Amino acid sequence: MKHAGAITLKGLENLLNEIRQLTEDTDVKEKKLGIFYQEASAWLHFHEDPAGIFADLKIAGEFVRFSVNTLDEQQNLLDQIKLIGLADRAEKGSSI
Repeated sequence: MKHAGAITLKGLENLLNEIRQLTEDTDVKEKKLGIFYQEASAWLHFHEDPAGIFADLKIAGEFVRFSVNTLDEQQNLLDQIKLIGLADRAEKGSSI
């Protein structure tokens, strides 16, 4: 399964913008289009193959694959990112 190319990522522009907003004030940075790192470690990236488009999101140190072909699937990924953000804040002792 290859990393998603520029054309595929262009089709995910709304999703990527929402991810950028969710990670704006965090240590997560988009180092290359559609490839996000948390500090020096890969955190989120996208793949494409004949079965569709997928996001690999690191949760508890392991990548979990999410299909992102429909708006509902994209919302599921965003919900997971929000949950991770809340969990990270709780672990660091920050208030929400």
